[in-house]
Amino acid sequence: MFQSFESSGDPSVGKPRVALLRQWMKQNGIDGFIVPRADEHQGEYVAARSERLKWLTGFSGSAGVAIVLANSAYVFVDGRYTLQVRDQVDLGIFTIESLIETPPALWIRENLAKGTRLGFDPWLHTIGDVKALKASAEKVGATLVPLTENPIDAVWQDQPDAPHAKVEIHPETFAGELAKDKLKRLAAAISAEGATHAVLTDPSSLAWTFNIRGGDVPHTPLALGFAVLAADGSHAVYLDKRKLGRTEEAYLTQLADIKAPADLEADIAALARSGRQIALDPALAAEKLRALIEDNGGSLILATDPARLPRATKNSAEIAGSRAAHRRDGAAVAKLLCWLDRQAPGSIDEISVVTRLEEARRLTGEETQMPLRDVSFDTISGAGPNGAIMHYRVSRQTSRVLADGELFLLDSGAQYQDGTTDITRTVPVGKPSEEMRERFTLVLKGLIAISTVRFPAGTRGADIDALARMALWRHGLDFAHGTGHGVGSYLAVHEGPQRIAKTGMEKLLSGMILSNEPGYYKEGHYGIRLENLILVTRPDELPGGDIAMHGFETLTLAPFDQRLLRTDLLTRDELDWLNAYHARVLMEIGPMLDGEALAWLEKATTPIP
Repeated sequence: MFQSFESSGDPSVGKPRVALLRQWMKQNGIDGFIVPRADEHQGEYVAARSERLKWLTGFSGSAGVAIVLANSAYVFVDGRYTLQVRDQVDLGIFTIESLIETPPALWIRENLAKGTRLGFDPWLHTIGDVKALKASAEKVGATLVPLTENPIDAVWQDQPDAPHAKVEIHPETFAGELAKDKLKRLAAAISAEGATHAVLTDPSSLAWTFNIRGGDVPHTPLALGFAVLAADGSHAVYLDKRKLGRTEEAYLTQLADIKAPADLEADIAALARSGRQIALDPALAAEKLRALIEDNGGSLILATDPARLPRATKNSAEIAGSRAAHRRDGAAVAKLLCWLDRQAPGSIDEISVVTRLEEARRLTGEETQMPLRDVSFDTISGAGPNGAIMHYRVSRQTSRVLADGELFLLDSGAQYQDGTTDITRTVPVGKPSEEMRERFTLVLKGLIAISTVRFPAGTRGADIDALARMALWRHGLDFAHGTGHGVGSYLAVHEGPQRIAKTGMEKLLSGMILSNEPGYYKEGHYGIRLENLILVTRPDELPGGDIAMHGFETLTLAPFDQRLLRTDLLTRDELDWLNAYHARVLMEIGPMLDGEALAWLEKATTPIP
């Protein structure tokens, strides 16, 4: 089993642990401390050792911040976690704030008292974040204080050790390009920025650049480490050598010097003192690295991580791998949905669906000689009101039976060596209400609108996000999350910089893979989300048009539940898209099924007149 079903959060931890933190603050002359959900790499995916926010508060979400002062404490979360956070933190200790409407920088400006010394760990905040926090603190006469020791680490007695899972080489068959060729491209990009060196702080960039994968964080094949790339080709990788076997060490030695992570600070300082021009991505790099460069008289260049866009724009091998992975994954999901259809309401619970789906993926991988390596995130398996919790994580304490008259939301994904998947389907348990059917159809209209849009070069995710919401908006409805996130190639299921959201400012480029996942959530009752992964296609000319247009190719292959459709709410074009999609699903994954599962798929993809 890849997924754990342990309790995802414990409100009772807050009071004693906040007391320990406050004692440390008092002893060290600090009036407050900021605790982000982050590690030294500023990624969404962190090792157990870095789950400081969860340890302190009980909140287990993937994004959040706490601010603890002498007599008050606050937890900041976004719209995905507004329900979850209230179940997981002690509301007698913490006040809940919006990470979107009143982010910490704004909150500091409006709430912090003059003279307050607010501590932070400069390894756990980006350059950009600290700039905003510092400006707000100075505006009210407070001081942002970088600490040399993280107080959570000082009081967390059983804090796990740093991970050192084994690194493996990612074959060119799946990577599509040799690491030495990638390094040449990146060296040229570094030089073009006017830099002599660039620091890769994102483990996804490290993995992509050197064609390696690891296992240091849950569900994402990352090896935690850094790289310092040089325009002249004298690269260095900072990895714990316990992660490297002989073959992997010999492979990396041909590409870069291998150094201990503990050497990074001294090496950055030495480069700075020697007058090198060092590039850091202000949205990704830790404030500590900026301080090391500038405090040692170095020249800092703020520039985008040079691997970020090349990693996001998949090459032909990565695209072919993703298509193959989605066919395989679609067959597994179809087997699961067929099985689910045969279960009587009240006979199974959320956990049983998760374990059955994981088994279907494992068996399908074995049958096709492409094993399931892991799930790509903890499966969201939400029945009834649990489905309304956007990032609900099922545990043995919360698992609900799938009851008659409810909706069941299943958001899951897989890691295969040739691709990463992420799919959401919502199905009825028993007979759905008319309201459920109406809102399911409105959500589907949003998914179809994104699937069929054509757009010119330069279009950003923010420019098309509204298309996923328009049908809902017409009925006074909406959803409190982005429409789509980027997806890696046997890497992170949430990959930047591309996204479809109100804040999605990155241009959508050919080869980018994103999710398309509108939803609707009725608190305390049900949730609806429908999700396919989509690939940005190369621009082509439209008949009679003047401008070449991009579009999206849908990668995910699994039927939508027609029992929840209100066909009278769909236009003819929308019905034609749905029928064509279902015909493609049957054509591509039908040959991988037989017997009962194939019969189920044939029925589930029956054309709608």
